[in-house]
Amino acid sequence: MAIGLAALGIAWVFATNPNLDWPTVGAYLFAELTIRGLLVTLYLTVISMVIGLVGGTIVAIMTLSHNWVLRAVAGAYVTLFRGIPVLVQIIFWGFIGAFFPAVTIGIPFTDTVLFSSPTSALINSTTAAILALGLNEAAYASEIVRAGIQSVDSGQREASSALGMNRAVTMRRIILPQAMRVVVPPMGNEVISLLKTSALVSVIAGNDLMTNLQQVYAQNYKVIPLLVVASIWYLIVTTLLSVGQSQLEKRYGRGIRPSATPRLKRGAR
Repeated sequence: MAIGLAALGIAWVFATNPNLDWPTVGAYLFAELTIRGLLVTLYLTVISMVIGLVGGTIVAIMTLSHNWVLRAVAGAYVTLFRGIPVLVQIIFWGFIGAFFPAVTIGIPFTDTVLFSSPTSALINSTTAAILALGLNEAAYASEIVRAGIQSVDSGQREASSALGMNRAVTMRRIILPQAMRVVVPPMGNEVISLLKTSALVSVIAGNDLMTNLQQVYAQNYKVIPLLVVASIWYLIVTTLLSVGQSQLEKRYGRGIRPSATPRLKRGAR
């Protein structure tokens, strides 16, 4: 009871603070630039997550491969992208043109150039954000997928081998579907985390929600009200994603009985 009253008190102080400027919040909550930025944020999240899922699955399979070269490459990839802060990666891709001024494709050991273009023309801020977020997400997703694959009993592989299935078919039809029960909960958290991490692309003017709102409060100095607008939209989207995650967990958890104490027979002590 005391905690609830304290929470209500804090909410009331926050809501009635004159510096919050609710009229400004209302004016920009559904403004065109806010919705446009929100759509870019959702686009970045979806595309980056697809890259992360596909790339993470490939890296996870490489990690579990019997080929030491594949394991070494996968390990180096995970170490590199998990070890470098995502903000640094976003800035790096945003200014990749300073490292590679032009992208050139030609015939080796000759002067023949088949294609050449400035890097900045090929990799704009949105593309740079997708590359940074997607490649970074693949490193984290690979560990989640690897844990899911390893959670499947080895007898499943032996049974599929006895039925004449090769490794690729076994992985696609037997192992990965069963691994989803373990993969979905942490992967759902990764999607939510990726959505919020996408706000960092504002450092390279990624045209996302935070970028658009920052450009506004840089002119009218309404920093707090516009941050509240961003917070409201992030809260709405993350709540919807949490609901979707819960439904997926129920779907892939079907047929799995939760652990519980066994029932005693009538009359037993």
